[in-house]
Amino acid sequence: MPSSRRTPIAFRLAPIILLTLPLAARGQVLEFSSNGLQYQALTRQGLTVMHARMPQAIRDFGVLQVAMNNGSPHIWKVKPTDFVFQPADGRPPIRAVAERVVIADLFRNAGRSEVVKLQAAYEQALFGNQHIRSSNGYEQRRLSALALGDRGVKAAAAASALTFVEDELSPGASTDGAVFFPFRGQPLGPGRVVALINGQVFEFRDE
Repeated sequence: MPSSRRTPIAFRLAPIILLTLPLAARGQVLEFSSNGLQYQALTRQGLTVMHARMPQAIRDFGVLQVAMNNGSPHIWKVKPTDFVFQPADGRPPIRAVAERVVIADLFRNAGRSEVVKLQAAYEQALFGNQHIRSSNGYEQRRLSALALGDRGVKAAAAASALTFVEDELSPGASTDGAVFFPFRGQPLGPGRVVALINGQVFEFRDE
């Protein structure tokens, strides 16, 4: 049963510890293509996590599309900062930023056209992927943003719809969203994605 607690020390050391775990501890990573994106998926303790790198970068961020499905009888607490990217060139691991940081940054600094381009690419990837059917993900957040009227077309509203948000996934629930890494405004290059979710390690293959 996944724990809803995370010890602070383990969380701080996660980027270093997780990336040195043996292959046997990772589970079986499945790979598939959809709409030109390469996905990796991994299931642990009934939670399936899949991701693909978005070819678009925005502002200072590289972007990862993430989707999750809870097939377990337990509640999973998930958030974007669970994800770490380990560049293959030896740089230190890079932790994804919280949704409030992304939304605030894009509101201050990004033009609406930048966000709209990323939104269009995300929708193309999402709606063309038969493996992603979220009960509480991007489409639900987008409809909520549109309900705001004129505010719904602003960059901050679009970003809030796109961004993977902290959530509690009940049994049978699913979600998706974009996870943002401070990566010099470039698409994520060669490296590995790792997530620590409720004490469970999701380590994907190098790309």
